[in-house]
Amino acid sequence: MSAYQDAGLGLLGDPMRRAIFETLARRPSSVGELAAQLPISRPAVSQHLKALKDGGLVVSHAEGTRRIYRLDPQGVAALRSWLDGVWEHALADFHKFAEQTVADETTHHVTEEQP
Repeated sequence: MSAYQDAGLGLLGDPMRRAIFETLARRPSSVGELAAQLPISRPAVSQHLKALKDGGLVVSHAEGTRRIYRLDPQGVAALRSWLDGVWEHALADFHKFAEQTVADETTHHVTEEQP
């Protein structure tokens, strides 16, 4: 999980990298298959795949003379877990804020009603 804390969501911050990630979420693909679907060259696809692979989000295996890339379930699960933690913290903070707002309004109304 430290990869996600260190890099944040930088790996998926690039639109082309995110497009590759989303394409691989639908089905494993080779560099050539990805390049055919995107407005970038095969070398550019390879560079993005290397970054995703180094970041733990993509794995590859040889299939004949090609490498087939797919999402790494462990890396995606770690990313999801990190995002879930961030979301839970945000919801808890929102809940505290909402409770405090209600308490403040109740106190304000009681104060106004007293002579």
